[in-house]
Amino acid sequence: MLLLFIPIGIMVHLAEQLGKMQDNEAPFNEIMVYLGNFSITIGNILLPIFLFLSVIFFTSKLASNTEIVAILSSGISYNRFLRPYLIGATFVAVFMFFMGMFIVPNASIGFNEFQFKYLKKGRQDRVTENIFNQLNERDFIYVSRFDPVRQIGYNFTMEHFDENNVMEYKLSAANIRWVPSDTLYRLTSYVKRSIKGEKEIVETKRRLDTIFPFQINDLTPVSYIAETKNLFELNTFIEDQKRKGASNINSYILVKYKRWSLPITAFILTLIAVAVSAQKRRGGMGVNLAFGILVAFIYIFFDRVFGTLAEQSGFSPLLAVIVPNLLFGFLAFYLLKQAKR
Repeated sequence: MLLLFIPIGIMVHLAEQLGKMQDNEAPFNEIMVYLGNFSITIGNILLPIFLFLSVIFFTSKLASNTEIVAILSSGISYNRFLRPYLIGATFVAVFMFFMGMFIVPNASIGFNEFQFKYLKKGRQDRVTENIFNQLNERDFIYVSRFDPVRQIGYNFTMEHFDENNVMEYKLSAANIRWVPSDTLYRLTSYVKRSIKGEKEIVETKRRLDTIFPFQINDLTPVSYIAETKNLFELNTFIEDQKRKGASNINSYILVKYKRWSLPITAFILTLIAVAVSAQKRRGGMGVNLAFGILVAFIYIFFDRVFGTLAEQSGFSPLLAVIVPNLLFGFLAFYLLKQAKR
C-alpha cells in the first residue's frame, strides 16, 4: 500500500506545487530532500489507513477463496484466528511509535521549512503580534510585534516582581534586536523604572546592549514547532510553554497525545478490517474495500473535527484524541461480535 500510494501522492503534489517551486527558484537538491521528507511525513499520517485497507484486501482474498470457512470449520476459534492479525498489528504499532516519536519529527523540520521558504513564501509561520511570555516566576516580557526575518521585536516591555509579587522594576524600549556578531541584545530608546519603597528611579538611554535569559526566536515559536520535536524534547518543550503561559499550549499537547494514540489506532482499525472482510460477500472484495474507504473517511473526519476543537477552543486535547478512538473501539467490538455469530 505504501509503495502504491506514496509515489502517487508525490506526483500529485509535484503537479500542484511545481509552478511555485520554479517561480521561487527552489534548488533541485532541496526539492529532492523535500520529497523524501514529504514521503516520511505523509506516510506516517496515512499509515493507519494503509494498514486498515491492507488488512481488508488480504482478508477479503482469504474469504473469497473460502479459506476462512475452512479454518473455522476445522475447530479453530475466532479468537485464535485473530491472533496472527494482532501479532502483525503489534509489529506495525511499534514501528509507528518509533516513526512518530523519533524519525518523523526530524523529517518534519525540513518539510515545513521548505514549505514556508518556497511553497508558502510570504506567509507567516508564527504569531507575530501581541506576544506575551513568562520567563520564570518573576519575569514577564511583552512585544507588540515581532519581525522573525530581521529578528526585531517592537514596543518591548519586561517586568520583574519580587517574592511578594510586588513589581521591582520595569524595562521598556522602542525595539529589541538580536545582534549575532556580538551575541547580545540591543535596546533602542531604553527606559528602566525601579521602585524602591515610595521612590521611583528612572534610567534612560538612547541605546543599551545587554543580555537576557531567552532567545529571540523563543518569543514566538514557529507554528509547527511541536511536530519537529522527538518524544523527550516535546515533553520538555510543553512543560516550558506551560510555565510561560503560552496561549496555544493545547495544540502542542494535542500533538503529543496523537503520537501516543497511533499504536492504539493500529489495533482498532485492524480489528474493524478483519470483522468487516472475514465474511464472504456476493459483491466480493469491492464491497469490503468500499466500506473500508468509507470508514477511513469517517475516522479522518472525526479526528480533524475534535483536533480543531482542541486547538481553537477550550476542549481537552486528551478527550480530542480519546473520543474518536473510543467510538471506533466500540464499533470494532460490535463488528467482531457480529462476525463471530
